[in-house]
Amino acid sequence: MNELITTWLLEQGVSGTYLDVSAMGLGLVIILLAATLSYYFAKNQILKIAHQLIIKTKNTWDDALIEHKVLTRLTLLLPFIVILFLTPLIFSQGLLLATLLILFAKVLLTIQVARSISAVLNVSKSLYRETAKQKYLPLNAIIQVFKLAVHLIAVIVIVSLILDRSPIYLLSGLGALTAVLILVFQDTIKGLVASIQISANKMVVAGDWIELPKYGADGDVIEIGLNTVKVENFDKTITTVPTYALISDSFKNWRNMYHTGARRIKRTLIIDVASIDFYSLEQIDFLANTNLLKTYLINKKQQLEVENDVLSQDDGLNKMDTRQLTNIGTFRAYIEMYLNQHQSIRNDLTCMVRQLPATASGLPLELYCFANTTDWVKYEAIQADIFDHLFAIAPQFDLRVFQNPTGFDWKKIS
Repeated sequence: MNELITTWLLEQGVSGTYLDVSAMGLGLVIILLAATLSYYFAKNQILKIAHQLIIKTKNTWDDALIEHKVLTRLTLLLPFIVILFLTPLIFSQGLLLATLLILFAKVLLTIQVARSISAVLNVSKSLYRETAKQKYLPLNAIIQVFKLAVHLIAVIVIVSLILDRSPIYLLSGLGALTAVLILVFQDTIKGLVASIQISANKMVVAGDWIELPKYGADGDVIEIGLNTVKVENFDKTITTVPTYALISDSFKNWRNMYHTGARRIKRTLIIDVASIDFYSLEQIDFLANTNLLKTYLINKKQQLEVENDVLSQDDGLNKMDTRQLTNIGTFRAYIEMYLNQHQSIRNDLTCMVRQLPATASGLPLELYCFANTTDWVKYEAIQADIFDHLFAIAPQFDLRVFQNPTGFDWKKIS
């Protein structure tokens, strides 16, 4: 090929002084032109046809090839292959320009192969996310490790090409650098170990709602990487947490709440202790007209009459020695029955009203139950409706809900 170029240049009247330089320049133009044309043809013809065929197919996995530009990166391999093929044909062996051109092509070809493999790994990750039913496999971390390994190999190959040494020669020297490599990649190694433990123990998957107060993270996991976990907080900010923190620190995962389909309500009403008192018969008869308390009061009244009859056989019995209904106890029973008949409360899960130890603010009544939804907005509406009703109904039981005095209270006193 070199002889044909030289002969053609002589026919065109090029003098012998500039013949070698002209032959090299023309050969270089031919090689670069051929590489450019091959890339243009692959990108505008072959790649276009391939995209049309992929779009027409019913499969969805091949769409990922377009999304992650796998075919686009593969087409970039063609011009470098053309350079490697044409250079020995056009230039004589041992020519410095030919050597540099081949080295240039090999280096760029190595880089492009690494980028193509990286794109294929992205396709596998995308397909896994779409098809996997359980996403406990730490694929993102594994793929990042593979990408790191591919690029490290590419760097070793490029260095070996530049130094004209075998890659095995370079790899043999890495043994002495093991301690340095461990120090440099310690976060990567810890992240990989953490990813494996997270996967094996099924601790966290993408989409879980987790809380890590230490890092200010409270929201949905959007990505579990090799070194970091990205959490989208409810205020739409992103918190980046070290992957290793998920196994070294404690955190709360709300996944089981979604699986159960219920969300816990645990709030207290603080009752003014000074408003707690016994009920008179008239008050009991008044409350007995309500549907929720009718059965409870009838049964409770009969039970107390039987017990008090037994106690009345003793001499010297007064009112303080008998058992009587209290407004706080009746109110607690009312809340329990109100929750049990509430359409938005799960009756198959724990549902109770309990007294907590009295404080300087009063006597806390804690509601412990589960709403039949995990939707945040609906859950808050259910909780608010319940407490709206309880705050409004408490005075009917001659009970006062405690609050610190306000300016309005002082105004009434004055």
